[in-house]
Amino acid sequence: MTTTIDGIYENGKITLNELPKNIEKAQVKVVFEETKQKVEPGKRKMGIFRGTITMSDDFDETMTELEEFWT
Repeated sequence: MTTTIDGIYENGKITLNELPKNIEKAQVKVVFEETKQKVEPGKRKMGIFRGTITMSDDFDETMTELEEFWT
């Protein structure tokens, strides 16, 4: 059985976020993950897609081919 527990490695010691349950002795493997830095999103620019999205002129009209389905 494999159990995963998160923790922090600092100054040569590993501090677990929680203690393992029902495990007295076990072989372990330690995997070091890179700390991800938060990337702040840039300011949004309004209107960058202006003119690229269009709708048909009859977009709001009733779809007669679906009348039978909806009734």
